[in-house]
Amino acid sequence: MEYKLSERAASLAPSMTLAITAKAKELKAAGEDVIGLGAGEPDFDTPEHIKEAAAKALAGGFTKYTPAAGTPELREAVVRKFERENGLSYDPQQVIVSSGGKHSCYNVM
Repeated sequence: MEYKLSERAASLAPSMTLAITAKAKELKAAGEDVIGLGAGEPDFDTPEHIKEAAAKALAGGFTKYTPAAGTPELREAVVRKFERENGLSYDPQQVIVSSGGKHSCYNVM
């Protein structure tokens, strides 16, 4: 059986972010000094306490989508952080947590 993409799917362009990231990796592998501004991949491993919290959440059944603006608990934690470390006061309703710039722009639209 042969599968064909729809015209619309076939017209989609590759991710520019991933293309830039691939080019930066290619240049680095060739010995070039490159500062990659593509995908937001950290240059360090995920800290252990975060891995442990993620494992605990998975084991506790937290495997579904959360609200687009972030969970109430996370938004409240962000408010406390800004108060404690920056002397700034916000209401949790003024805080939006996202997974990155593209996600934030998409949510705004």
